[in-house]
Amino acid sequence: MTAVMEETRQARAVMDRVEAVEEVALSFPEQDERRSKLLAAVRSDLAGARPLRPRIAAELLGLSEKTVRAWAAEGVLLVASGSSPRILLDVARVHEVLHLVRELRAAGQTRGLLDEVHRRLVDATWLERRDLAQSLEQMRRGEGIVRVAGPSA
Repeated sequence: MTAVMEETRQARAVMDRVEAVEEVALSFPEQDERRSKLLAAVRSDLAGARPLRPRIAAELLGLSEKTVRAWAAEGVLLVASGSSPRILLDVARVHEVLHLVRELRAAGQTRGLLDEVHRRLVDATWLERRDLAQSLEQMRRGEGIVRVAGPSA
C-alpha cells in the first residue's frame, strides 16, 4: 500500500468517525450536556488529525485537486503547512467545507460552489461574534429603538 493510499484510508477513517459522533451529538437537544461533550470530542479529533494533502482533500470533497488548490489559494481551505506545490490542508476546515459542499449539492447547486462556500464561511464568522449575538438577542426581545430614514433632502 502506498503512502498516499494509507493517508487516504486514515483520513476517511477520521472523517467517518467524526461524522458518526456528530450525528449522535446533533440528535440531542442544544442544552443537553452530552451534545456539548460529543461535539468537543469531534473538535479534539479533528485538531489531532494529520493535515491533508490536496489530493486526499479533493477525494473527500468530491472535487478535483486543481479546484482544491484554488480554494486553498482563495482561503476557503486553510493551509496547515507548506508552500506550493507541497501544501497540507487543515482537517477541521476540510470537514467544515465538506458539510457546506454536501448541503449545496443536496440543494442542486453544482456551479459557483467556491463563491457560495466562501459566502457561508464568512456568514458563519459573523454569527460567531459575541456583539452580534447580543444585538440579535436584544432585537428578539424587542429592545432598542427602531429608526426609520426620513425623506432625503
